[in-house]
Amino acid sequence: MASQPVSTFVSAVMTVVMTSAVAVTTGLVAPLPNAVSHAEKPEKFNDVNFKQWKQKMFFYLTTLNLARFLTETVPHVEEGDNNAQSVSAVHAWNHSDFLCRNYFLNGMVDTLYNVYCKAKTVKELWESLDRKYKTEDAGTKKFVVAKFLDFKMIDAKTVMSQVQELQVILHDIHAEGMVLSETFRVAAMIEKLPPSWVDFKNYLKHKRKEMTIEDLVVRLRIEEDNKLALKKIDGPEIVKANLVEHGQSSKGKTVEKMERKVMGNAPTLVLREELGKRSSKELVIIVKSKATRLTNASFPRRKMLDK
Repeated sequence: MASQPVSTFVSAVMTVVMTSAVAVTTGLVAPLPNAVSHAEKPEKFNDVNFKQWKQKMFFYLTTLNLARFLTETVPHVEEGDNNAQSVSAVHAWNHSDFLCRNYFLNGMVDTLYNVYCKAKTVKELWESLDRKYKTEDAGTKKFVVAKFLDFKMIDAKTVMSQVQELQVILHDIHAEGMVLSETFRVAAMIEKLPPSWVDFKNYLKHKRKEMTIEDLVVRLRIEEDNKLALKKIDGPEIVKANLVEHGQSSKGKTVEKMERKVMGNAPTLVLREELGKRSSKELVIIVKSKATRLTNASFPRRKMLDK
């Protein structure tokens, strides 16, 4: 007599195990989440950068084997259907959806949690957020484009720091699904160079060989280094130099010394016949002006300017 309840219990347990196995095999419900660490859990969503947070949350739910509930509809058991397998599958699906929905809600700050916690399924929650932020994305695109069009480099900041700012804006445009060709990006970056770079800008515009963004950035970095080096020598030593005006020989030595400091072993900047006709102050201006023109000129033009 005592053996009958035991056998009944064993039979019931075997039925539940077989039902769960069939449900998982037939795809009616996802397997229970594995024992995983929650290191992949994204930071709480605070109404900013939804696209980024959405991708991180999707990956997190994937590691928990729950991502498919974001798109699945609730299974229904038809009226009068008392099939134990179907009923168990629905119960298991509801449990997995409950887990997924709460993992999702726990990834939001409290203010957003209170707004969206009334959603009945995680699919409803996911679609609700997607609709809201897709509408806002349209405004974001216009904002990013306006930011790009209004961006202008200035002389008060280094060119390379402003190039990095512009590259971030171009990346944001690409992230919003607006594809710009590399030729357009190169031309736009050249056009936005500051006013003091007008000669170098014109030189780049007239280049026939097409450049990549990487090539342009390298050229701009080299040019800025050259300009900074030129500014270092344009210091108090030259401005306050005690240029002797007692005859052509002393003036010539002073100018040659200054030229070597400015251009190293480059050709002479001041014509020898000018030494007797110009004051020391005028000669300093000539050296600075010609050195700047040589720096901004292309190599073929430098040969012409030196003549």
